[in-house]
Amino acid sequence: MTLTRRQVILSATGAVALGAPVLSQAQAWPSKPIKLIVPYPPGGSSDIIARAISQPLSEALKQPVIVENKPGANGNLGADFVAKSAPDGYTLLLCDVGALAISPSVYTKLAFDPSKDLRGVTMLAYSPHMLVVHPSVPANNLKELVALSKKTDLNFAVTAMGSAPHVAGVAVERASGAKWVYVPYKGGVQAISDTIGGQTQVLMNGMLATLPHVQSGKLKVLGISKKTRMPLVGNVPTLAEQGLGDFESGTWQGVLAANGTPPAVLARLNAELIKVIRSADIRSRLTGQGAEVVTMLPGEQDQFFNRERSRWAKVVADASIQLD
Repeated sequence: MTLTRRQVILSATGAVALGAPVLSQAQAWPSKPIKLIVPYPPGGSSDIIARAISQPLSEALKQPVIVENKPGANGNLGADFVAKSAPDGYTLLLCDVGALAISPSVYTKLAFDPSKDLRGVTMLAYSPHMLVVHPSVPANNLKELVALSKKTDLNFAVTAMGSAPHVAGVAVERASGAKWVYVPYKGGVQAISDTIGGQTQVLMNGMLATLPHVQSGKLKVLGISKKTRMPLVGNVPTLAEQGLGDFESGTWQGVLAANGTPPAVLARLNAELIKVIRSADIRSRLTGQGAEVVTMLPGEQDQFFNRERSRWAKVVADASIQLD
């Protein structure tokens, strides 16, 4: 079929018109303040990163970025709030993506499906878990801790039952033959506080929030849950090299939005967040606290999430961890 010049022009005009709403939407966004929901209490890894990036992100988008803590149900209340918000890019979730991937396996009555109801925007940072103990605990490595756990009762503080540190602790316990009792808290800050105070003796928690207490001598580190050592604490052995094979866990801090958020808005958010997290100031601050900057495209983050969901589902099932 041969098209006339007029038909070609009309066809092109129609294509532009069809694409116009998407283009104008991206150009108009954002036109009001953006909420960055942290589904945990203040002071944890997600909260630290949210408050570090909020101001530079606000400057980049020319709109206020408001950090709002919505703790509860191991982060699921805040995640559910974002999943059910309008998919317009004005309500975002900054959380431990690995912990969110565990929730569907642990919670039998989860009110949302993160794989279906949320979309990745970008990953921001990875921080391994630190296995730490109260300084009075007579163990200086994993082997000694395992031996001690078989002779005396040890309380293992977890940010919440079914949380990423809890499931990681279960994996370490099963792989090493250790024995301890899990004591759940409502967030990492309280779990750290009670371990410092001696009410609990053992803790696994994100390095970003835990390292300052190791550096001050309030907690003693026995290992980190990364396959290779961290330069910042190069003298601390990994759990893998202490006999746990290729074991790796940690906090994967990322940003998500409600499913249905326009691709152009996701792309803009992804680009601006990556610029902010890779900036010299933010990168230096995070590296100095034990986190590595890790970024992904939205599709890559979605794939990562589903891989983590499958990986930890087996650990949860084997340990029979289930909550309503």
